[in-house]
Amino acid sequence: MTGNDSSGDRGTAGGVGDRTPGVRPAGGGRVELTVPVDVNVPADVLWQVVSDLEGQSDWMLGTTVEITAGDGRSVGTELRAVTGVGPLGVADTMRVTEWTELPAGTTGERRIVVTHTGTVIRGDGVFVVVELGPARSRFLWTELLDLPLGALGRFGWPLVRPAFRAGVVHSLRRMAEATEDRYRAGR
Repeated sequence: MTGNDSSGDRGTAGGVGDRTPGVRPAGGGRVELTVPVDVNVPADVLWQVVSDLEGQSDWMLGTTVEITAGDGRSVGTELRAVTGVGPLGVADTMRVTEWTELPAGTTGERRIVVTHTGTVIRGDGVFVVVELGPARSRFLWTELLDLPLGALGRFGWPLVRPAFRAGVVHSLRRMAEATEDRYRAGR
């Protein structure tokens, strides 16, 4: 795994949201956080890992993901992710609004866009896999979040953002290492 530690944090229009149909760019009460990770596996292999929505429970820090409607591999799929421990967990309900999957062995961007539909977590999440070479790819996790609580949410985001970002970085490193290990072992 190779770290790619550009912060990708934006609070204005730009980035992934600009080219994603149905996703409003960051701006106003919306913030953007993008965390990339480079992984030494082919893009097809990385896509199989990150597009396994329930399998994300294995690598997302303190999170359990379950499919609540749909097939888990297409637009319209609904899911629920709970992050935390016991009664301190926060539920995040989502609906898949875009699913771009390429035939195996082809090049191009693979992408999943979800809309967060809960009462606390609102906005869009974008997962993108980009091929960097025959055995190297990049995963970008972007969150375009509508901050709750008005001015209080905008004030609190700079305090919460470092911990949120650290959790995403930890999760992506864990996923990248496990994916590389499985690939090297031929699994």
